[in-house]
Order: sequence, then structure tokens, then C-alpha cells
Amino acid sequence: MPAENASNLPAMPTLAAIDLGSNSFHMIIARVLEHDIQILDRLREPVRLAAGLDGNRRLSEDSQARAIECLERFGQRLRTVPDAQVRAVATNTLRRARNAREFAERARVALGTEIEVVSGLEEARLIYLGVTQSHATGAAQQLVVDIGGGSTEVILGKGFDVLEAHSLYLGCVGLSAEYFDNGAKIDRDRFRKAETASGLELQAISGTLRTLGWEAAVGASGTAHAIAGALRENGWEESGITLSAMKKLRKALVRGGSVERAGVRGIQPAREPVLCGGLAILIAIFKHLGIEKMTTASGALREGVLYDFVGRLRHEDIRDRTIRRFTDQYHADRAHAERVERTALNLLAQLRATWKIDMAEAERLLRWATRLHEIGLEVSHAGFHKHGAYLIQHSTMPGFAADDQQKIAALVRGHRRKFVPSIFSSFPKPLGTRLLRLCVLLRLAVLLHRSRSAGDIPDIEVDEDWTRIDLHFPAEWTRGHPLTVADLEREATYLESTAIRLEVHEASAPQPSR
Repeated sequence: MPAENASNLPAMPTLAAIDLGSNSFHMIIARVLEHDIQILDRLREPVRLAAGLDGNRRLSEDSQARAIECLERFGQRLRTVPDAQVRAVATNTLRRARNAREFAERARVALGTEIEVVSGLEEARLIYLGVTQSHATGAAQQLVVDIGGGSTEVILGKGFDVLEAHSLYLGCVGLSAEYFDNGAKIDRDRFRKAETASGLELQAISGTLRTLGWEAAVGASGTAHAIAGALRENGWEESGITLSAMKKLRKALVRGGSVERAGVRGIQPAREPVLCGGLAILIAIFKHLGIEKMTTASGALREGVLYDFVGRLRHEDIRDRTIRRFTDQYHADRAHAERVERTALNLLAQLRATWKIDMAEAERLLRWATRLHEIGLEVSHAGFHKHGAYLIQHSTMPGFAADDQQKIAALVRGHRRKFVPSIFSSFPKPLGTRLLRLCVLLRLAVLLHRSRSAGDIPDIEVDEDWTRIDLHFPAEWTRGHPLTVADLEREATYLESTAIRLEVHEASAPQPSR
């Protein structure tokens, strides 16, 4: 969903954000106002996707079926919202599942839009954005905690800027299943073990966070809201969350022996199976970080996705800032990258009528790949395409989905030297084929600018199944560029491994430079 679409949107566009969480799936639909967003509709279903991960980290068919049924219902609500105005993100469970790509394709069909699997740190950034936009504490620095079904995000920020972000393998679904039999078996020893396990995960981050400090602590999402609601309904804390009040909740649960028998007021039936795991995590967080009191925020990941989406539509895309930071950090030649970018996009534009693909996505991927294709030079000229791909694949890139990083890394990895089609074999076949063809365009653009100066752009013709690519140059151009012609002849040899035949032709009449 590129920022360029903003000019084509109505004055008050309707946007949708879907959060495929490890415990629940959420969807919010909102209207964009001048300085804010107005929520029009909310949907939430407790899918408990994380509970479907088996010992081999594969999602069970039952858990997938629950998720797909939910997404089909969400998809019906989205029929009136243009696809360019919908964004769906998935979190920890799909980061871990070995069959995530197969499920994501089924989810795309059910929902009607692509699914972005975001990294833990990107999830933390979006959570913090959602909290700060919806919950004003007045504090200079604040700590945000979001306990999800499969992971827990802890973020320290100042104003709207993230200072420290951590994503921990602690989730209320997994902990509740492991220690509390999903709320059916509760005793003091089970809580002690669950809190100890949570504390071990927190040890690595607690020292840094306590040193930096904060003035306000904020809890986001379902666990914090459920605990705060229970404390309030049972008269243990009038507002927010404190450690002493949580101990009273824990005591009541232990006395009951199960969530159901404890009869704690304010706990929704859908929250009962995961309550104890979430409570154990939050108690450990209070103890290890020294939190005295926590308020709760209405905004979280899905609101952050919405506000991030609005930024893209208003040409304030954090992904552009990330790309600029990378080119600065690795001292990339920005002028040269811009020349390669213009040529690659020009070649792509010539194929608009014959290549039936999502041109907006193709343009985005080519633009990002051309701007980053030389960052590996900072490591070494030898194999710099491999170094660049590694940096892109394994770096934290705010704003980018994990899949987008993989796509860009593949394009950069394949942009020079011997062509290796297997780079794209790990992607689903239709996507892998599109990426391979985009990489061919990137390779041609790089070759045409080997002198690192401006040059003529050829006319390009590609047959329907990409078995032949014809480049047409003015006759005087080919005579004046023997090195480029030799490079293109070698490229034709490289492309034989993809069953693509590349041919260079002399145009019958001079061709103006574009």
C-alpha cells in the first residue's frame, strides 16, 4: 500500500487494520480525519493460534481452520474497503511457524489482502506508536508493556520516539498451557514456576531499562486490560494495576484451584484459559523492573498499524527514513543508485501493458533494491551483493515486514555476477517468479550504468512467458559502447540458467534519451 496512492484516495478515506495475534485476531476500521482517526468499527475473535503450534512448530489443521473461519468473517466486512486501504499484520506465532507461508496464502484468500509477518522489534515499534497516539501520560519517558499470546513486547520511549525495544518469547497462551493446563489447574507452586520462568527471560533487559528509567508505565492489549478490569471489579485496585493488587488476584485463583472455580468477577470466558499465564508474566515484570503502578492504554498494535498507515498515505513513510539511514550508514553512492533506479523503473514501465502484475508493489521493491544494492561495498568489494543481502536480511529495518526484507535481500543478492535462480525458490512459486523477473530488470539497469554515469535507456520487449527479452539500442550507441555490449552478451549467458534468452538489437532510427 504505497504512499503514492494518497492522491487517489477520497478526502476522508476509510482504512482497515487487522492484527493476527497469537491469542486473538482483531480488526479496526477507521476514517482518517485531518489530524486524527475516527474508529468506525471493531471486531475481535479469540482464535488462540499459538495453541495450535505442535512440537515441530507447525500449525495444526484445527488451529488453521479456526483462523481461516475468522478471517472469512473479517473479509466480508472488508468488501467495501479498497484493498489499497487495508493492512494486515501477523505476529509471533507466524514468525515461529514452519508452515507460516502456506497458512499466509490461505489467510490471504480468506481475508482478501496480503498478510505481513512483522518482526518482534517492528511489532514493538507499532505497539508504541499505537499507545502514544491514544494514551497521553504527560511523562517525558514511559515504559510500554504488551503481553500477547506468543510474545511480550517491552518498549521504553521518549515522546513518540522509541529508545529501547525488546520482544521476548513470553506469551500468555504458551505459559498458561505449560503451567496451568489452560486455567484448569492452579496452585502456588505452579505460579512460582511460571513467574520464575518469566523472570529468566527478563534478566537480560531489566538492568538496562532500570538504568534508563521512566516516569510512567503503561500496559497495552488484552492481558493488561483483563487484569486491570478484574482488580477493579473485585475492589482490589480502583484504577490501573499494582503488584499488591495482583497478589490478591493470584491468591483468589490459587484458592479456587481453577479460574472457573475461583469465581473472580470481571473475567470474560474467552480470557479464562490464558489469564494465569498473563498474570504470572505481569507479576514478574513488576518485580524485575521495579514497577510501582501501571495504567492501561486503549491503543496497541492495530492502532499503531493504522497510524503508521496514515503516515504512509501522507508521505511520512518510516520505510523511506529507514532506507536513507541505511544508505548513510553504509556510505552508498546515492546519485548512482538514483540513476540505476530511474533506469530500472523505466524498463518496468515499458512492460506495464504486457506484464500483468501489481505494478505498485513491483515499483516499491525495485526502488528499495536499487537504493540498497551497493551497501555491501562497505564490507568488501568481493561479493558485495552477498554482503548487502545479508545486511538487509538480518538487520532491524523499522517499517518493513519480515517478508519485504527477504524480498529485497533476494533482489540485492541476485543483482550481479552469475545468476542463481535458487535464490528465489524459497518463495511461493508465483511470487518467486515475479521476483526473479524483477531481478533481471535490476541486473540490466546495473549493467547499463557500469560507468556510473547517465546513459541511454533501451526499448525493451518481453514475450508473455518471459522466454525472450529483446533490447533495442540506436546503432551509433552500440558502436560507442563496446564494453556494455560485451556485458550484455555475458548477461545473456548468465540468464540461460533461467531459460530466458536475452538479445540486443540495433534500432533502425536514433532513439532519444529518456
